Amino acid sequence: MFSPAHETKHHPRLRAPFNSHLLTLTQLNDGVSNGTALWLGAQCLSVYLATLRPLPCQIVELGGGIGFTALAMASLGCHVLTTDIPHVIHSVLKNNIDSNIAQFPGSVNVRELDWTVPPDQWTWHDPTAIASASPRESSNSSTTLLTPPFDLVCSADTVYTPSLVEPLLRSLHALCTQSLAASPVARAPPVYLCIERRDPALVDRVLADAHDTWGFTVERIPDRKLAKAMLKAGIKWPKADWEGIEIWKLSLSTG
Repeated sequence: MFSPAHETKHHPRLRAPFNSHLLTLTQLNDGVSNGTALWLGAQCLSVYLATLRPLPCQIVELGGGIGFTALAMASLGCHVLTTDIPHVIHSVLKNNIDSNIAQFPGSVNVRELDWTVPPDQWTWHDPTAIASASPRESSNSSTTLLTPPFDLVCSADTVYTPSLVEPLLRSLHALCTQSLAASPVARAPPVYLCIERRDPALVDRVLADAHDTWGFTVERIPDRKLAKAMLKAGIKWPKADWEGIEIWKLSLSTG
């Protein structure tokens, strides 16, 4: 059983069992970026997503962080496109994926996706970046790239500052609409957003904007379902250890 993230911030290397595999992860807690350390939301979201049936085949993640969720889902056979900003990718995310992925039946692509870049400027054919705020030359790769349609969109611990609310929701909406446009079935992928309610007003704004501005149906996953998923995974944390964690399912209507 792994420990809750807030108990291990001071550990530069983490060993976390998941689905009979062992994740070995490097993290940084140097204050430069929120995304270079493990957060509780990634742990809770991974445990809950592992209970979904059928399991999603193709997943896209916004805010990959140190790679916990992407690797957890790859351990179950899923194929994951995990995205973040360059500092996070180059300091922890890419190395963590590369050092763990060989043991898993699934796969993980790592690419830059800057939420502040409008979706009409995104590209799906560059192996290193979907959306970058910095000018860059396109590169080629023999790697098979994950592109829309996706079966599921997820994000954890990405609601923390008002300035990123609109870019985050716009990016989630774009992933859904671009998947819908490329899908043979008329259904947008669900979005699972895991939030730690540190700033209630900010969280409430995100959920209201998701519904009112971006057209998502917003539904909270009951705590009892998360608690059941944690027990199934052998996690016996006291409720106080994950107090404030909320998982929300955002669904985009196609009607």
